Amino acid sequence: MGASLQHHSAARLISQSDALLITAGAGMGVDSGLPDFRGTEGFWQAYPALGRSRIRFEAIANPQSFRSDPKLAWGFYGHRLNLYRRTVPHEGYRLLREIAGQLPGGAFVFTSNVDGQFARAGFDLNRIVECHGSIHHLQCLANCAGEIWEAEHFVPEVDEERCHLLSEPPTCPRCGRLARPNILMFGDYDWEGARTEEQQEGLRAWLDAVRNPVVIELGAGTAVPTVRLVGESLGVPMIRINPMESRVYGEGNVAIRSSALEAISGIVRELEKMGFM
Repeated sequence: MGASLQHHSAARLISQSDALLITAGAGMGVDSGLPDFRGTEGFWQAYPALGRSRIRFEAIANPQSFRSDPKLAWGFYGHRLNLYRRTVPHEGYRLLREIAGQLPGGAFVFTSNVDGQFARAGFDLNRIVECHGSIHHLQCLANCAGEIWEAEHFVPEVDEERCHLLSEPPTCPRCGRLARPNILMFGDYDWEGARTEEQQEGLRAWLDAVRNPVVIELGAGTAVPTVRLVGESLGVPMIRINPMESRVYGEGNVAIRSSALEAISGIVRELEKMGFM
């Protein structure tokens, strides 16, 4: 099936629905210039200092890294925090909001991304699930009181060449010990998930309220399949957009082998031809 036919089929599914569940992985941010850490070499290309030390993503994205070398761990996460703060969400986010605006149930977002880009793009904060947490929130490394707070007052100064935090790291306002991002990491037993659990409750209530949702999955891979499994588990029509792993199962579902922005733009063009937008 050619790209235009895929876009048309996706547009038809959307036009027949009453709500849009947007499920998004790291590939959603690529069109905004964000790295997706595809494979070890891709990660080391984004962070050469970690590559020189042969430190893999799983090792730095781990609470143990904050205990063993907090300046290095916060060098990595501080750089990411600065990067996400200055990144402008690409046009696809706005187009998704326009599509959702035509549907009675609007949209809900389920994402494994910790970058906060959907919120920055204007999506309703009460309709976003960040299943792995958010870099824009902090917690105690020891999770001493089960509390989360916003990271807005922490402005990391990072030596990017060494991936090393130069400024003072954030600390827990309760116990004074080191703070970390409220992100679910590898081997993470102290992650405070209350905020995400509350978001999940909102998604369940929304799904109970809508009648005929369609899932549009954007840039979600199979290495950590959380996002894929959520969309697939609902048994509703699905549009899967991925430049590498776009195969879908089930009659009527649509696969688009493409970047997120290119596919969303193509779908919008078809919706406009149909008079939907």
